[in-house]
Amino acid sequence: MVKVRDMAFVAAPLLLGGYGMVRLLTDHGPGVGWTVSHLLFLAGFVLFVPVLLTLGDRRGTAPVIAAVGLLGAAAAVAQAVIDIVVGLLAHDRAGMDVLYDQIQSVPALLPGVYVVGTALFYVCLIALAVLNRCELGWWSPVLLAIGTALTVCSLDLIPLTAVCFLLALGPYGVRRTDHRLTGAAP
Repeated sequence: MVKVRDMAFVAAPLLLGGYGMVRLLTDHGPGVGWTVSHLLFLAGFVLFVPVLLTLGDRRGTAPVIAAVGLLGAAAAVAQAVIDIVVGLLAHDRAGMDVLYDQIQSVPALLPGVYVVGTALFYVCLIALAVLNRCELGWWSPVLLAIGTALTVCSLDLIPLTAVCFLLALGPYGVRRTDHRLTGAAP
C-alpha cells in the first residue's frame, strides 16, 4: 500500500505546480480561480510536511533542520489560509488590498508569515536534500535551489519551480513506493 509520506514526494510538487498554473490562467483577484489556486497551494504545503519529516529522519542535525522547515511550512500554510479568507471576504482587488493592509499591520505577521517564515521552508528543504543527497541524488539540492531561485525571481515562474521540485524529489518517492524497484513486499 502506498503511504502518504512516499506519495507526498510526487504529490506536493504537483500541487504546487497546479497552484502556479491556475494562478497564471486566472486574474489575481477574488473568485473561483483565486480560491482554487490557493487551495492547491495549501494542499501542496500540507504534503510537504511528510517530505520534511522523512528527510529529517536521520541522525545529526537533520531532525532540527526538519523542525525549522516545519515552521516554514506552517508559515506557508498560514499565508495560504489568509489568502483564501481574504479572497472569500473581498468583492474586488481593492477590497483585498484593504484587508491585506489590516492583516499585515499586525506586528510581526508580515515578516513572520510572508518573508522569513516561508523562506525557512525553502532553505531547510534544500539543506535536508544536501544531507540526503545519497538517497535523493546529487542533483536534488541543485534543482531545489534553482526552483527556489525561480520563485524568488517571480511568482509567475512557480510552474517551473514545481518541475524542478518534482525532478528533485519525485524519483525518491517513486522508488519508495514501487515494490518492483525496492524489492519490498507489497
